[in-house]
Amino acid sequence: MVHVVDDDAAVRRTLALVLTAHNLPVRCYDSAEQLLSSLDGIEPGCMVVDLRMPGMNGMALQRELVRRGCRLPVIIVTGHAEVAVAVQAMKAGAVDFLEKPYSEATMLAAIRAALAQLADAGQHEAQAAAAAQRVATLTPREREVLHWLLDGCGNKMIAQTLGISPRTVEIHRARLMEKLECRSLAEVLRTALAAGVEGG
Repeated sequence: MVHVVDDDAAVRRTLALVLTAHNLPVRCYDSAEQLLSSLDGIEPGCMVVDLRMPGMNGMALQRELVRRGCRLPVIIVTGHAEVAVAVQAMKAGAVDFLEKPYSEATMLAAIRAALAQLADAGQHEAQAAAAAQRVATLTPREREVLHWLLDGCGNKMIAQTLGISPRTVEIHRARLMEKLECRSLAEVLRTALAAGVEGG
């Protein structure tokens, strides 16, 4: 079951149509509060949660779910992607972070990965070990850049802090993404957190 939490009725309707067309059962909620009121007995699956909603926002919902012991994987969606927000979402326990507008294929891939993670919860230790091995291949400078990314810093701020050019930061970032086998910032953050890397 895919639980969609978004205050925009058009977004809920469109996502429900897409998921249903791909044989993924879906339940929609117009607010974080509505989802929380239905939490007892909620069907296993994953959640697709909009970051910016009236009342309780997506980040606050994520934290409340963790506080209540709900282990369903959460995908945070936002039209205002910022490195700092992505870091907060991943540290709060989100499994992925998508920026609007996203493609249908991107959303489906994120949902399938989240559902697979739910099914393969026992593989967590193996994933953490693999992540740590990949992080160990980073150079000291690449590791420094990774630490600052985990603190929510963008390329310009990292460049100023380390006394190097933004272009050099981009090169280090591209290389660390290649070594960590990641295609997005969300994947980098997930890998680093799984490996136990702390922020700068």
